[in-house]
Amino acid sequence: MKPTRLLATGLIASVFGLLGVTTTQAVTLQEIKERDEIRIAIANEIPYGFMDLSGNAKGVGPEVAKHIAKKLGINNIKWETAAFGSLIPGLKAGRFDMVAAEMAILPERCRQVLFSEPNSSYGEGLLVAQGNPMKLNAFEQFTEGDLKIAIMAGADQLEILQALGVPGARMVTIANNADAISTVATGRADAYAATSLTVAELAAKSNKVESAEPFNDPIIDGTAVRSWGAFTFAQGSEKLQKAVNDALTQFKKTDQWKTILQNDGFSSADINESFQKTTAQLCKAS
Repeated sequence: MKPTRLLATGLIASVFGLLGVTTTQAVTLQEIKERDEIRIAIANEIPYGFMDLSGNAKGVGPEVAKHIAKKLGINNIKWETAAFGSLIPGLKAGRFDMVAAEMAILPERCRQVLFSEPNSSYGEGLLVAQGNPMKLNAFEQFTEGDLKIAIMAGADQLEILQALGVPGARMVTIANNADAISTVATGRADAYAATSLTVAELAAKSNKVESAEPFNDPIIDGTAVRSWGAFTFAQGSEKLQKAVNDALTQFKKTDQWKTILQNDGFSSADINESFQKTTAQLCKAS
């Protein structure tokens, strides 16, 4: 019977492959506890989740994740770094158990992965050349003319710009935030769209660029755009998701959680906003 079963399995896998169907490698909380190690991915983005020069995981995602792991009785964390656009594929392939990159909860992503309740909230920003020669202060300015705006592959800003009607021909896609300064400074793009926190971090690294000030928040369907970041899991990992949610809910009631966000540059408004939306609401948003 074994050869027949193997043949049948191979045929099924071949059919799924031809149809473009991929399977998700879910992990259970029990499996993680048995190995006493959780594999957590970050995208090396300051201040959301990054590795410092000593090889330590830093940022709001990792700092909160460390507390949650301890609460769940997990003693070891194996940190993985990946390009932002590889985080969801990595979860699906089982390369890591959880993502702590403060990934924004979006309906399209909710169809692919599971999210915890929000851990953070943040707004948008623009990185421009020093002196802001093009007088840029809004995403909407890129809907007409020849101005070009850079975005990171896989980032939320693509959906925002598309919703605003910015043509794809005016978008320049870069692999990671590290390329943003040179992209803007050399004129490959007139600005780089990212979250306000990311823009501030990049602007502090070079005197060739600056944050666009004042910046006008993009308005979509009459509402200013704001993102809610959360921990992310593969579909099928509902027990792990629930355990993290329970621990996160309790931790968000403490001053320690608030201090972590403040130390990573989140404002009082950002902190308060993190309580204003649920994952269910954000996953259903149009």
